[in-house]
Amino acid sequence: MLKIRLQRIGKRGQAYFRVVVTEHTQKPKGQYLELLGSYDPHKNEMNVNAEKVKHWLSKGAKMSETVNNLLVGRGVIEGEKVTVWKPKRKPATPEQTAAPAAKTEIKEPPKEEVKNEEPMTEAPKEELKEEKKEEAAPAVAEIPTAS
Repeated sequence: MLKIRLQRIGKRGQAYFRVVVTEHTQKPKGQYLELLGSYDPHKNEMNVNAEKVKHWLSKGAKMSETVNNLLVGRGVIEGEKVTVWKPKRKPATPEQTAAPAAKTEIKEPPKEEVKNEEPMTEAPKEELKEEKKEEAAPAVAEIPTAS
């Protein structure tokens, strides 16, 4: 199948394109059957031989989407522009497409109550410190020695 497409030439950062007719299996920078024109995206200039383009289209050649949009925009051919690139969207999950369900209330589990504890009363700080010291002090145990 023949394609009318762009073939990039030019240096890095200075793109310049040829509009060529080529077999669709050829490499992008490979051989082409006929040079139809050129396109400079920096100056937004396009020089194309409209008669040759129409000739190749009548022979059954297809255009790439970008070439189609450029030629339609310049008035070389008649037709509609084609969407070249669409951002990919994640497919909607069934949960997202379903009607929103009524909100359910989340009930917290009942708190465990501690039994047999007296409510803590305010005690002087000094007494609390002394109690902690007594608890923290290690018990000294005598180790029997074998004689």
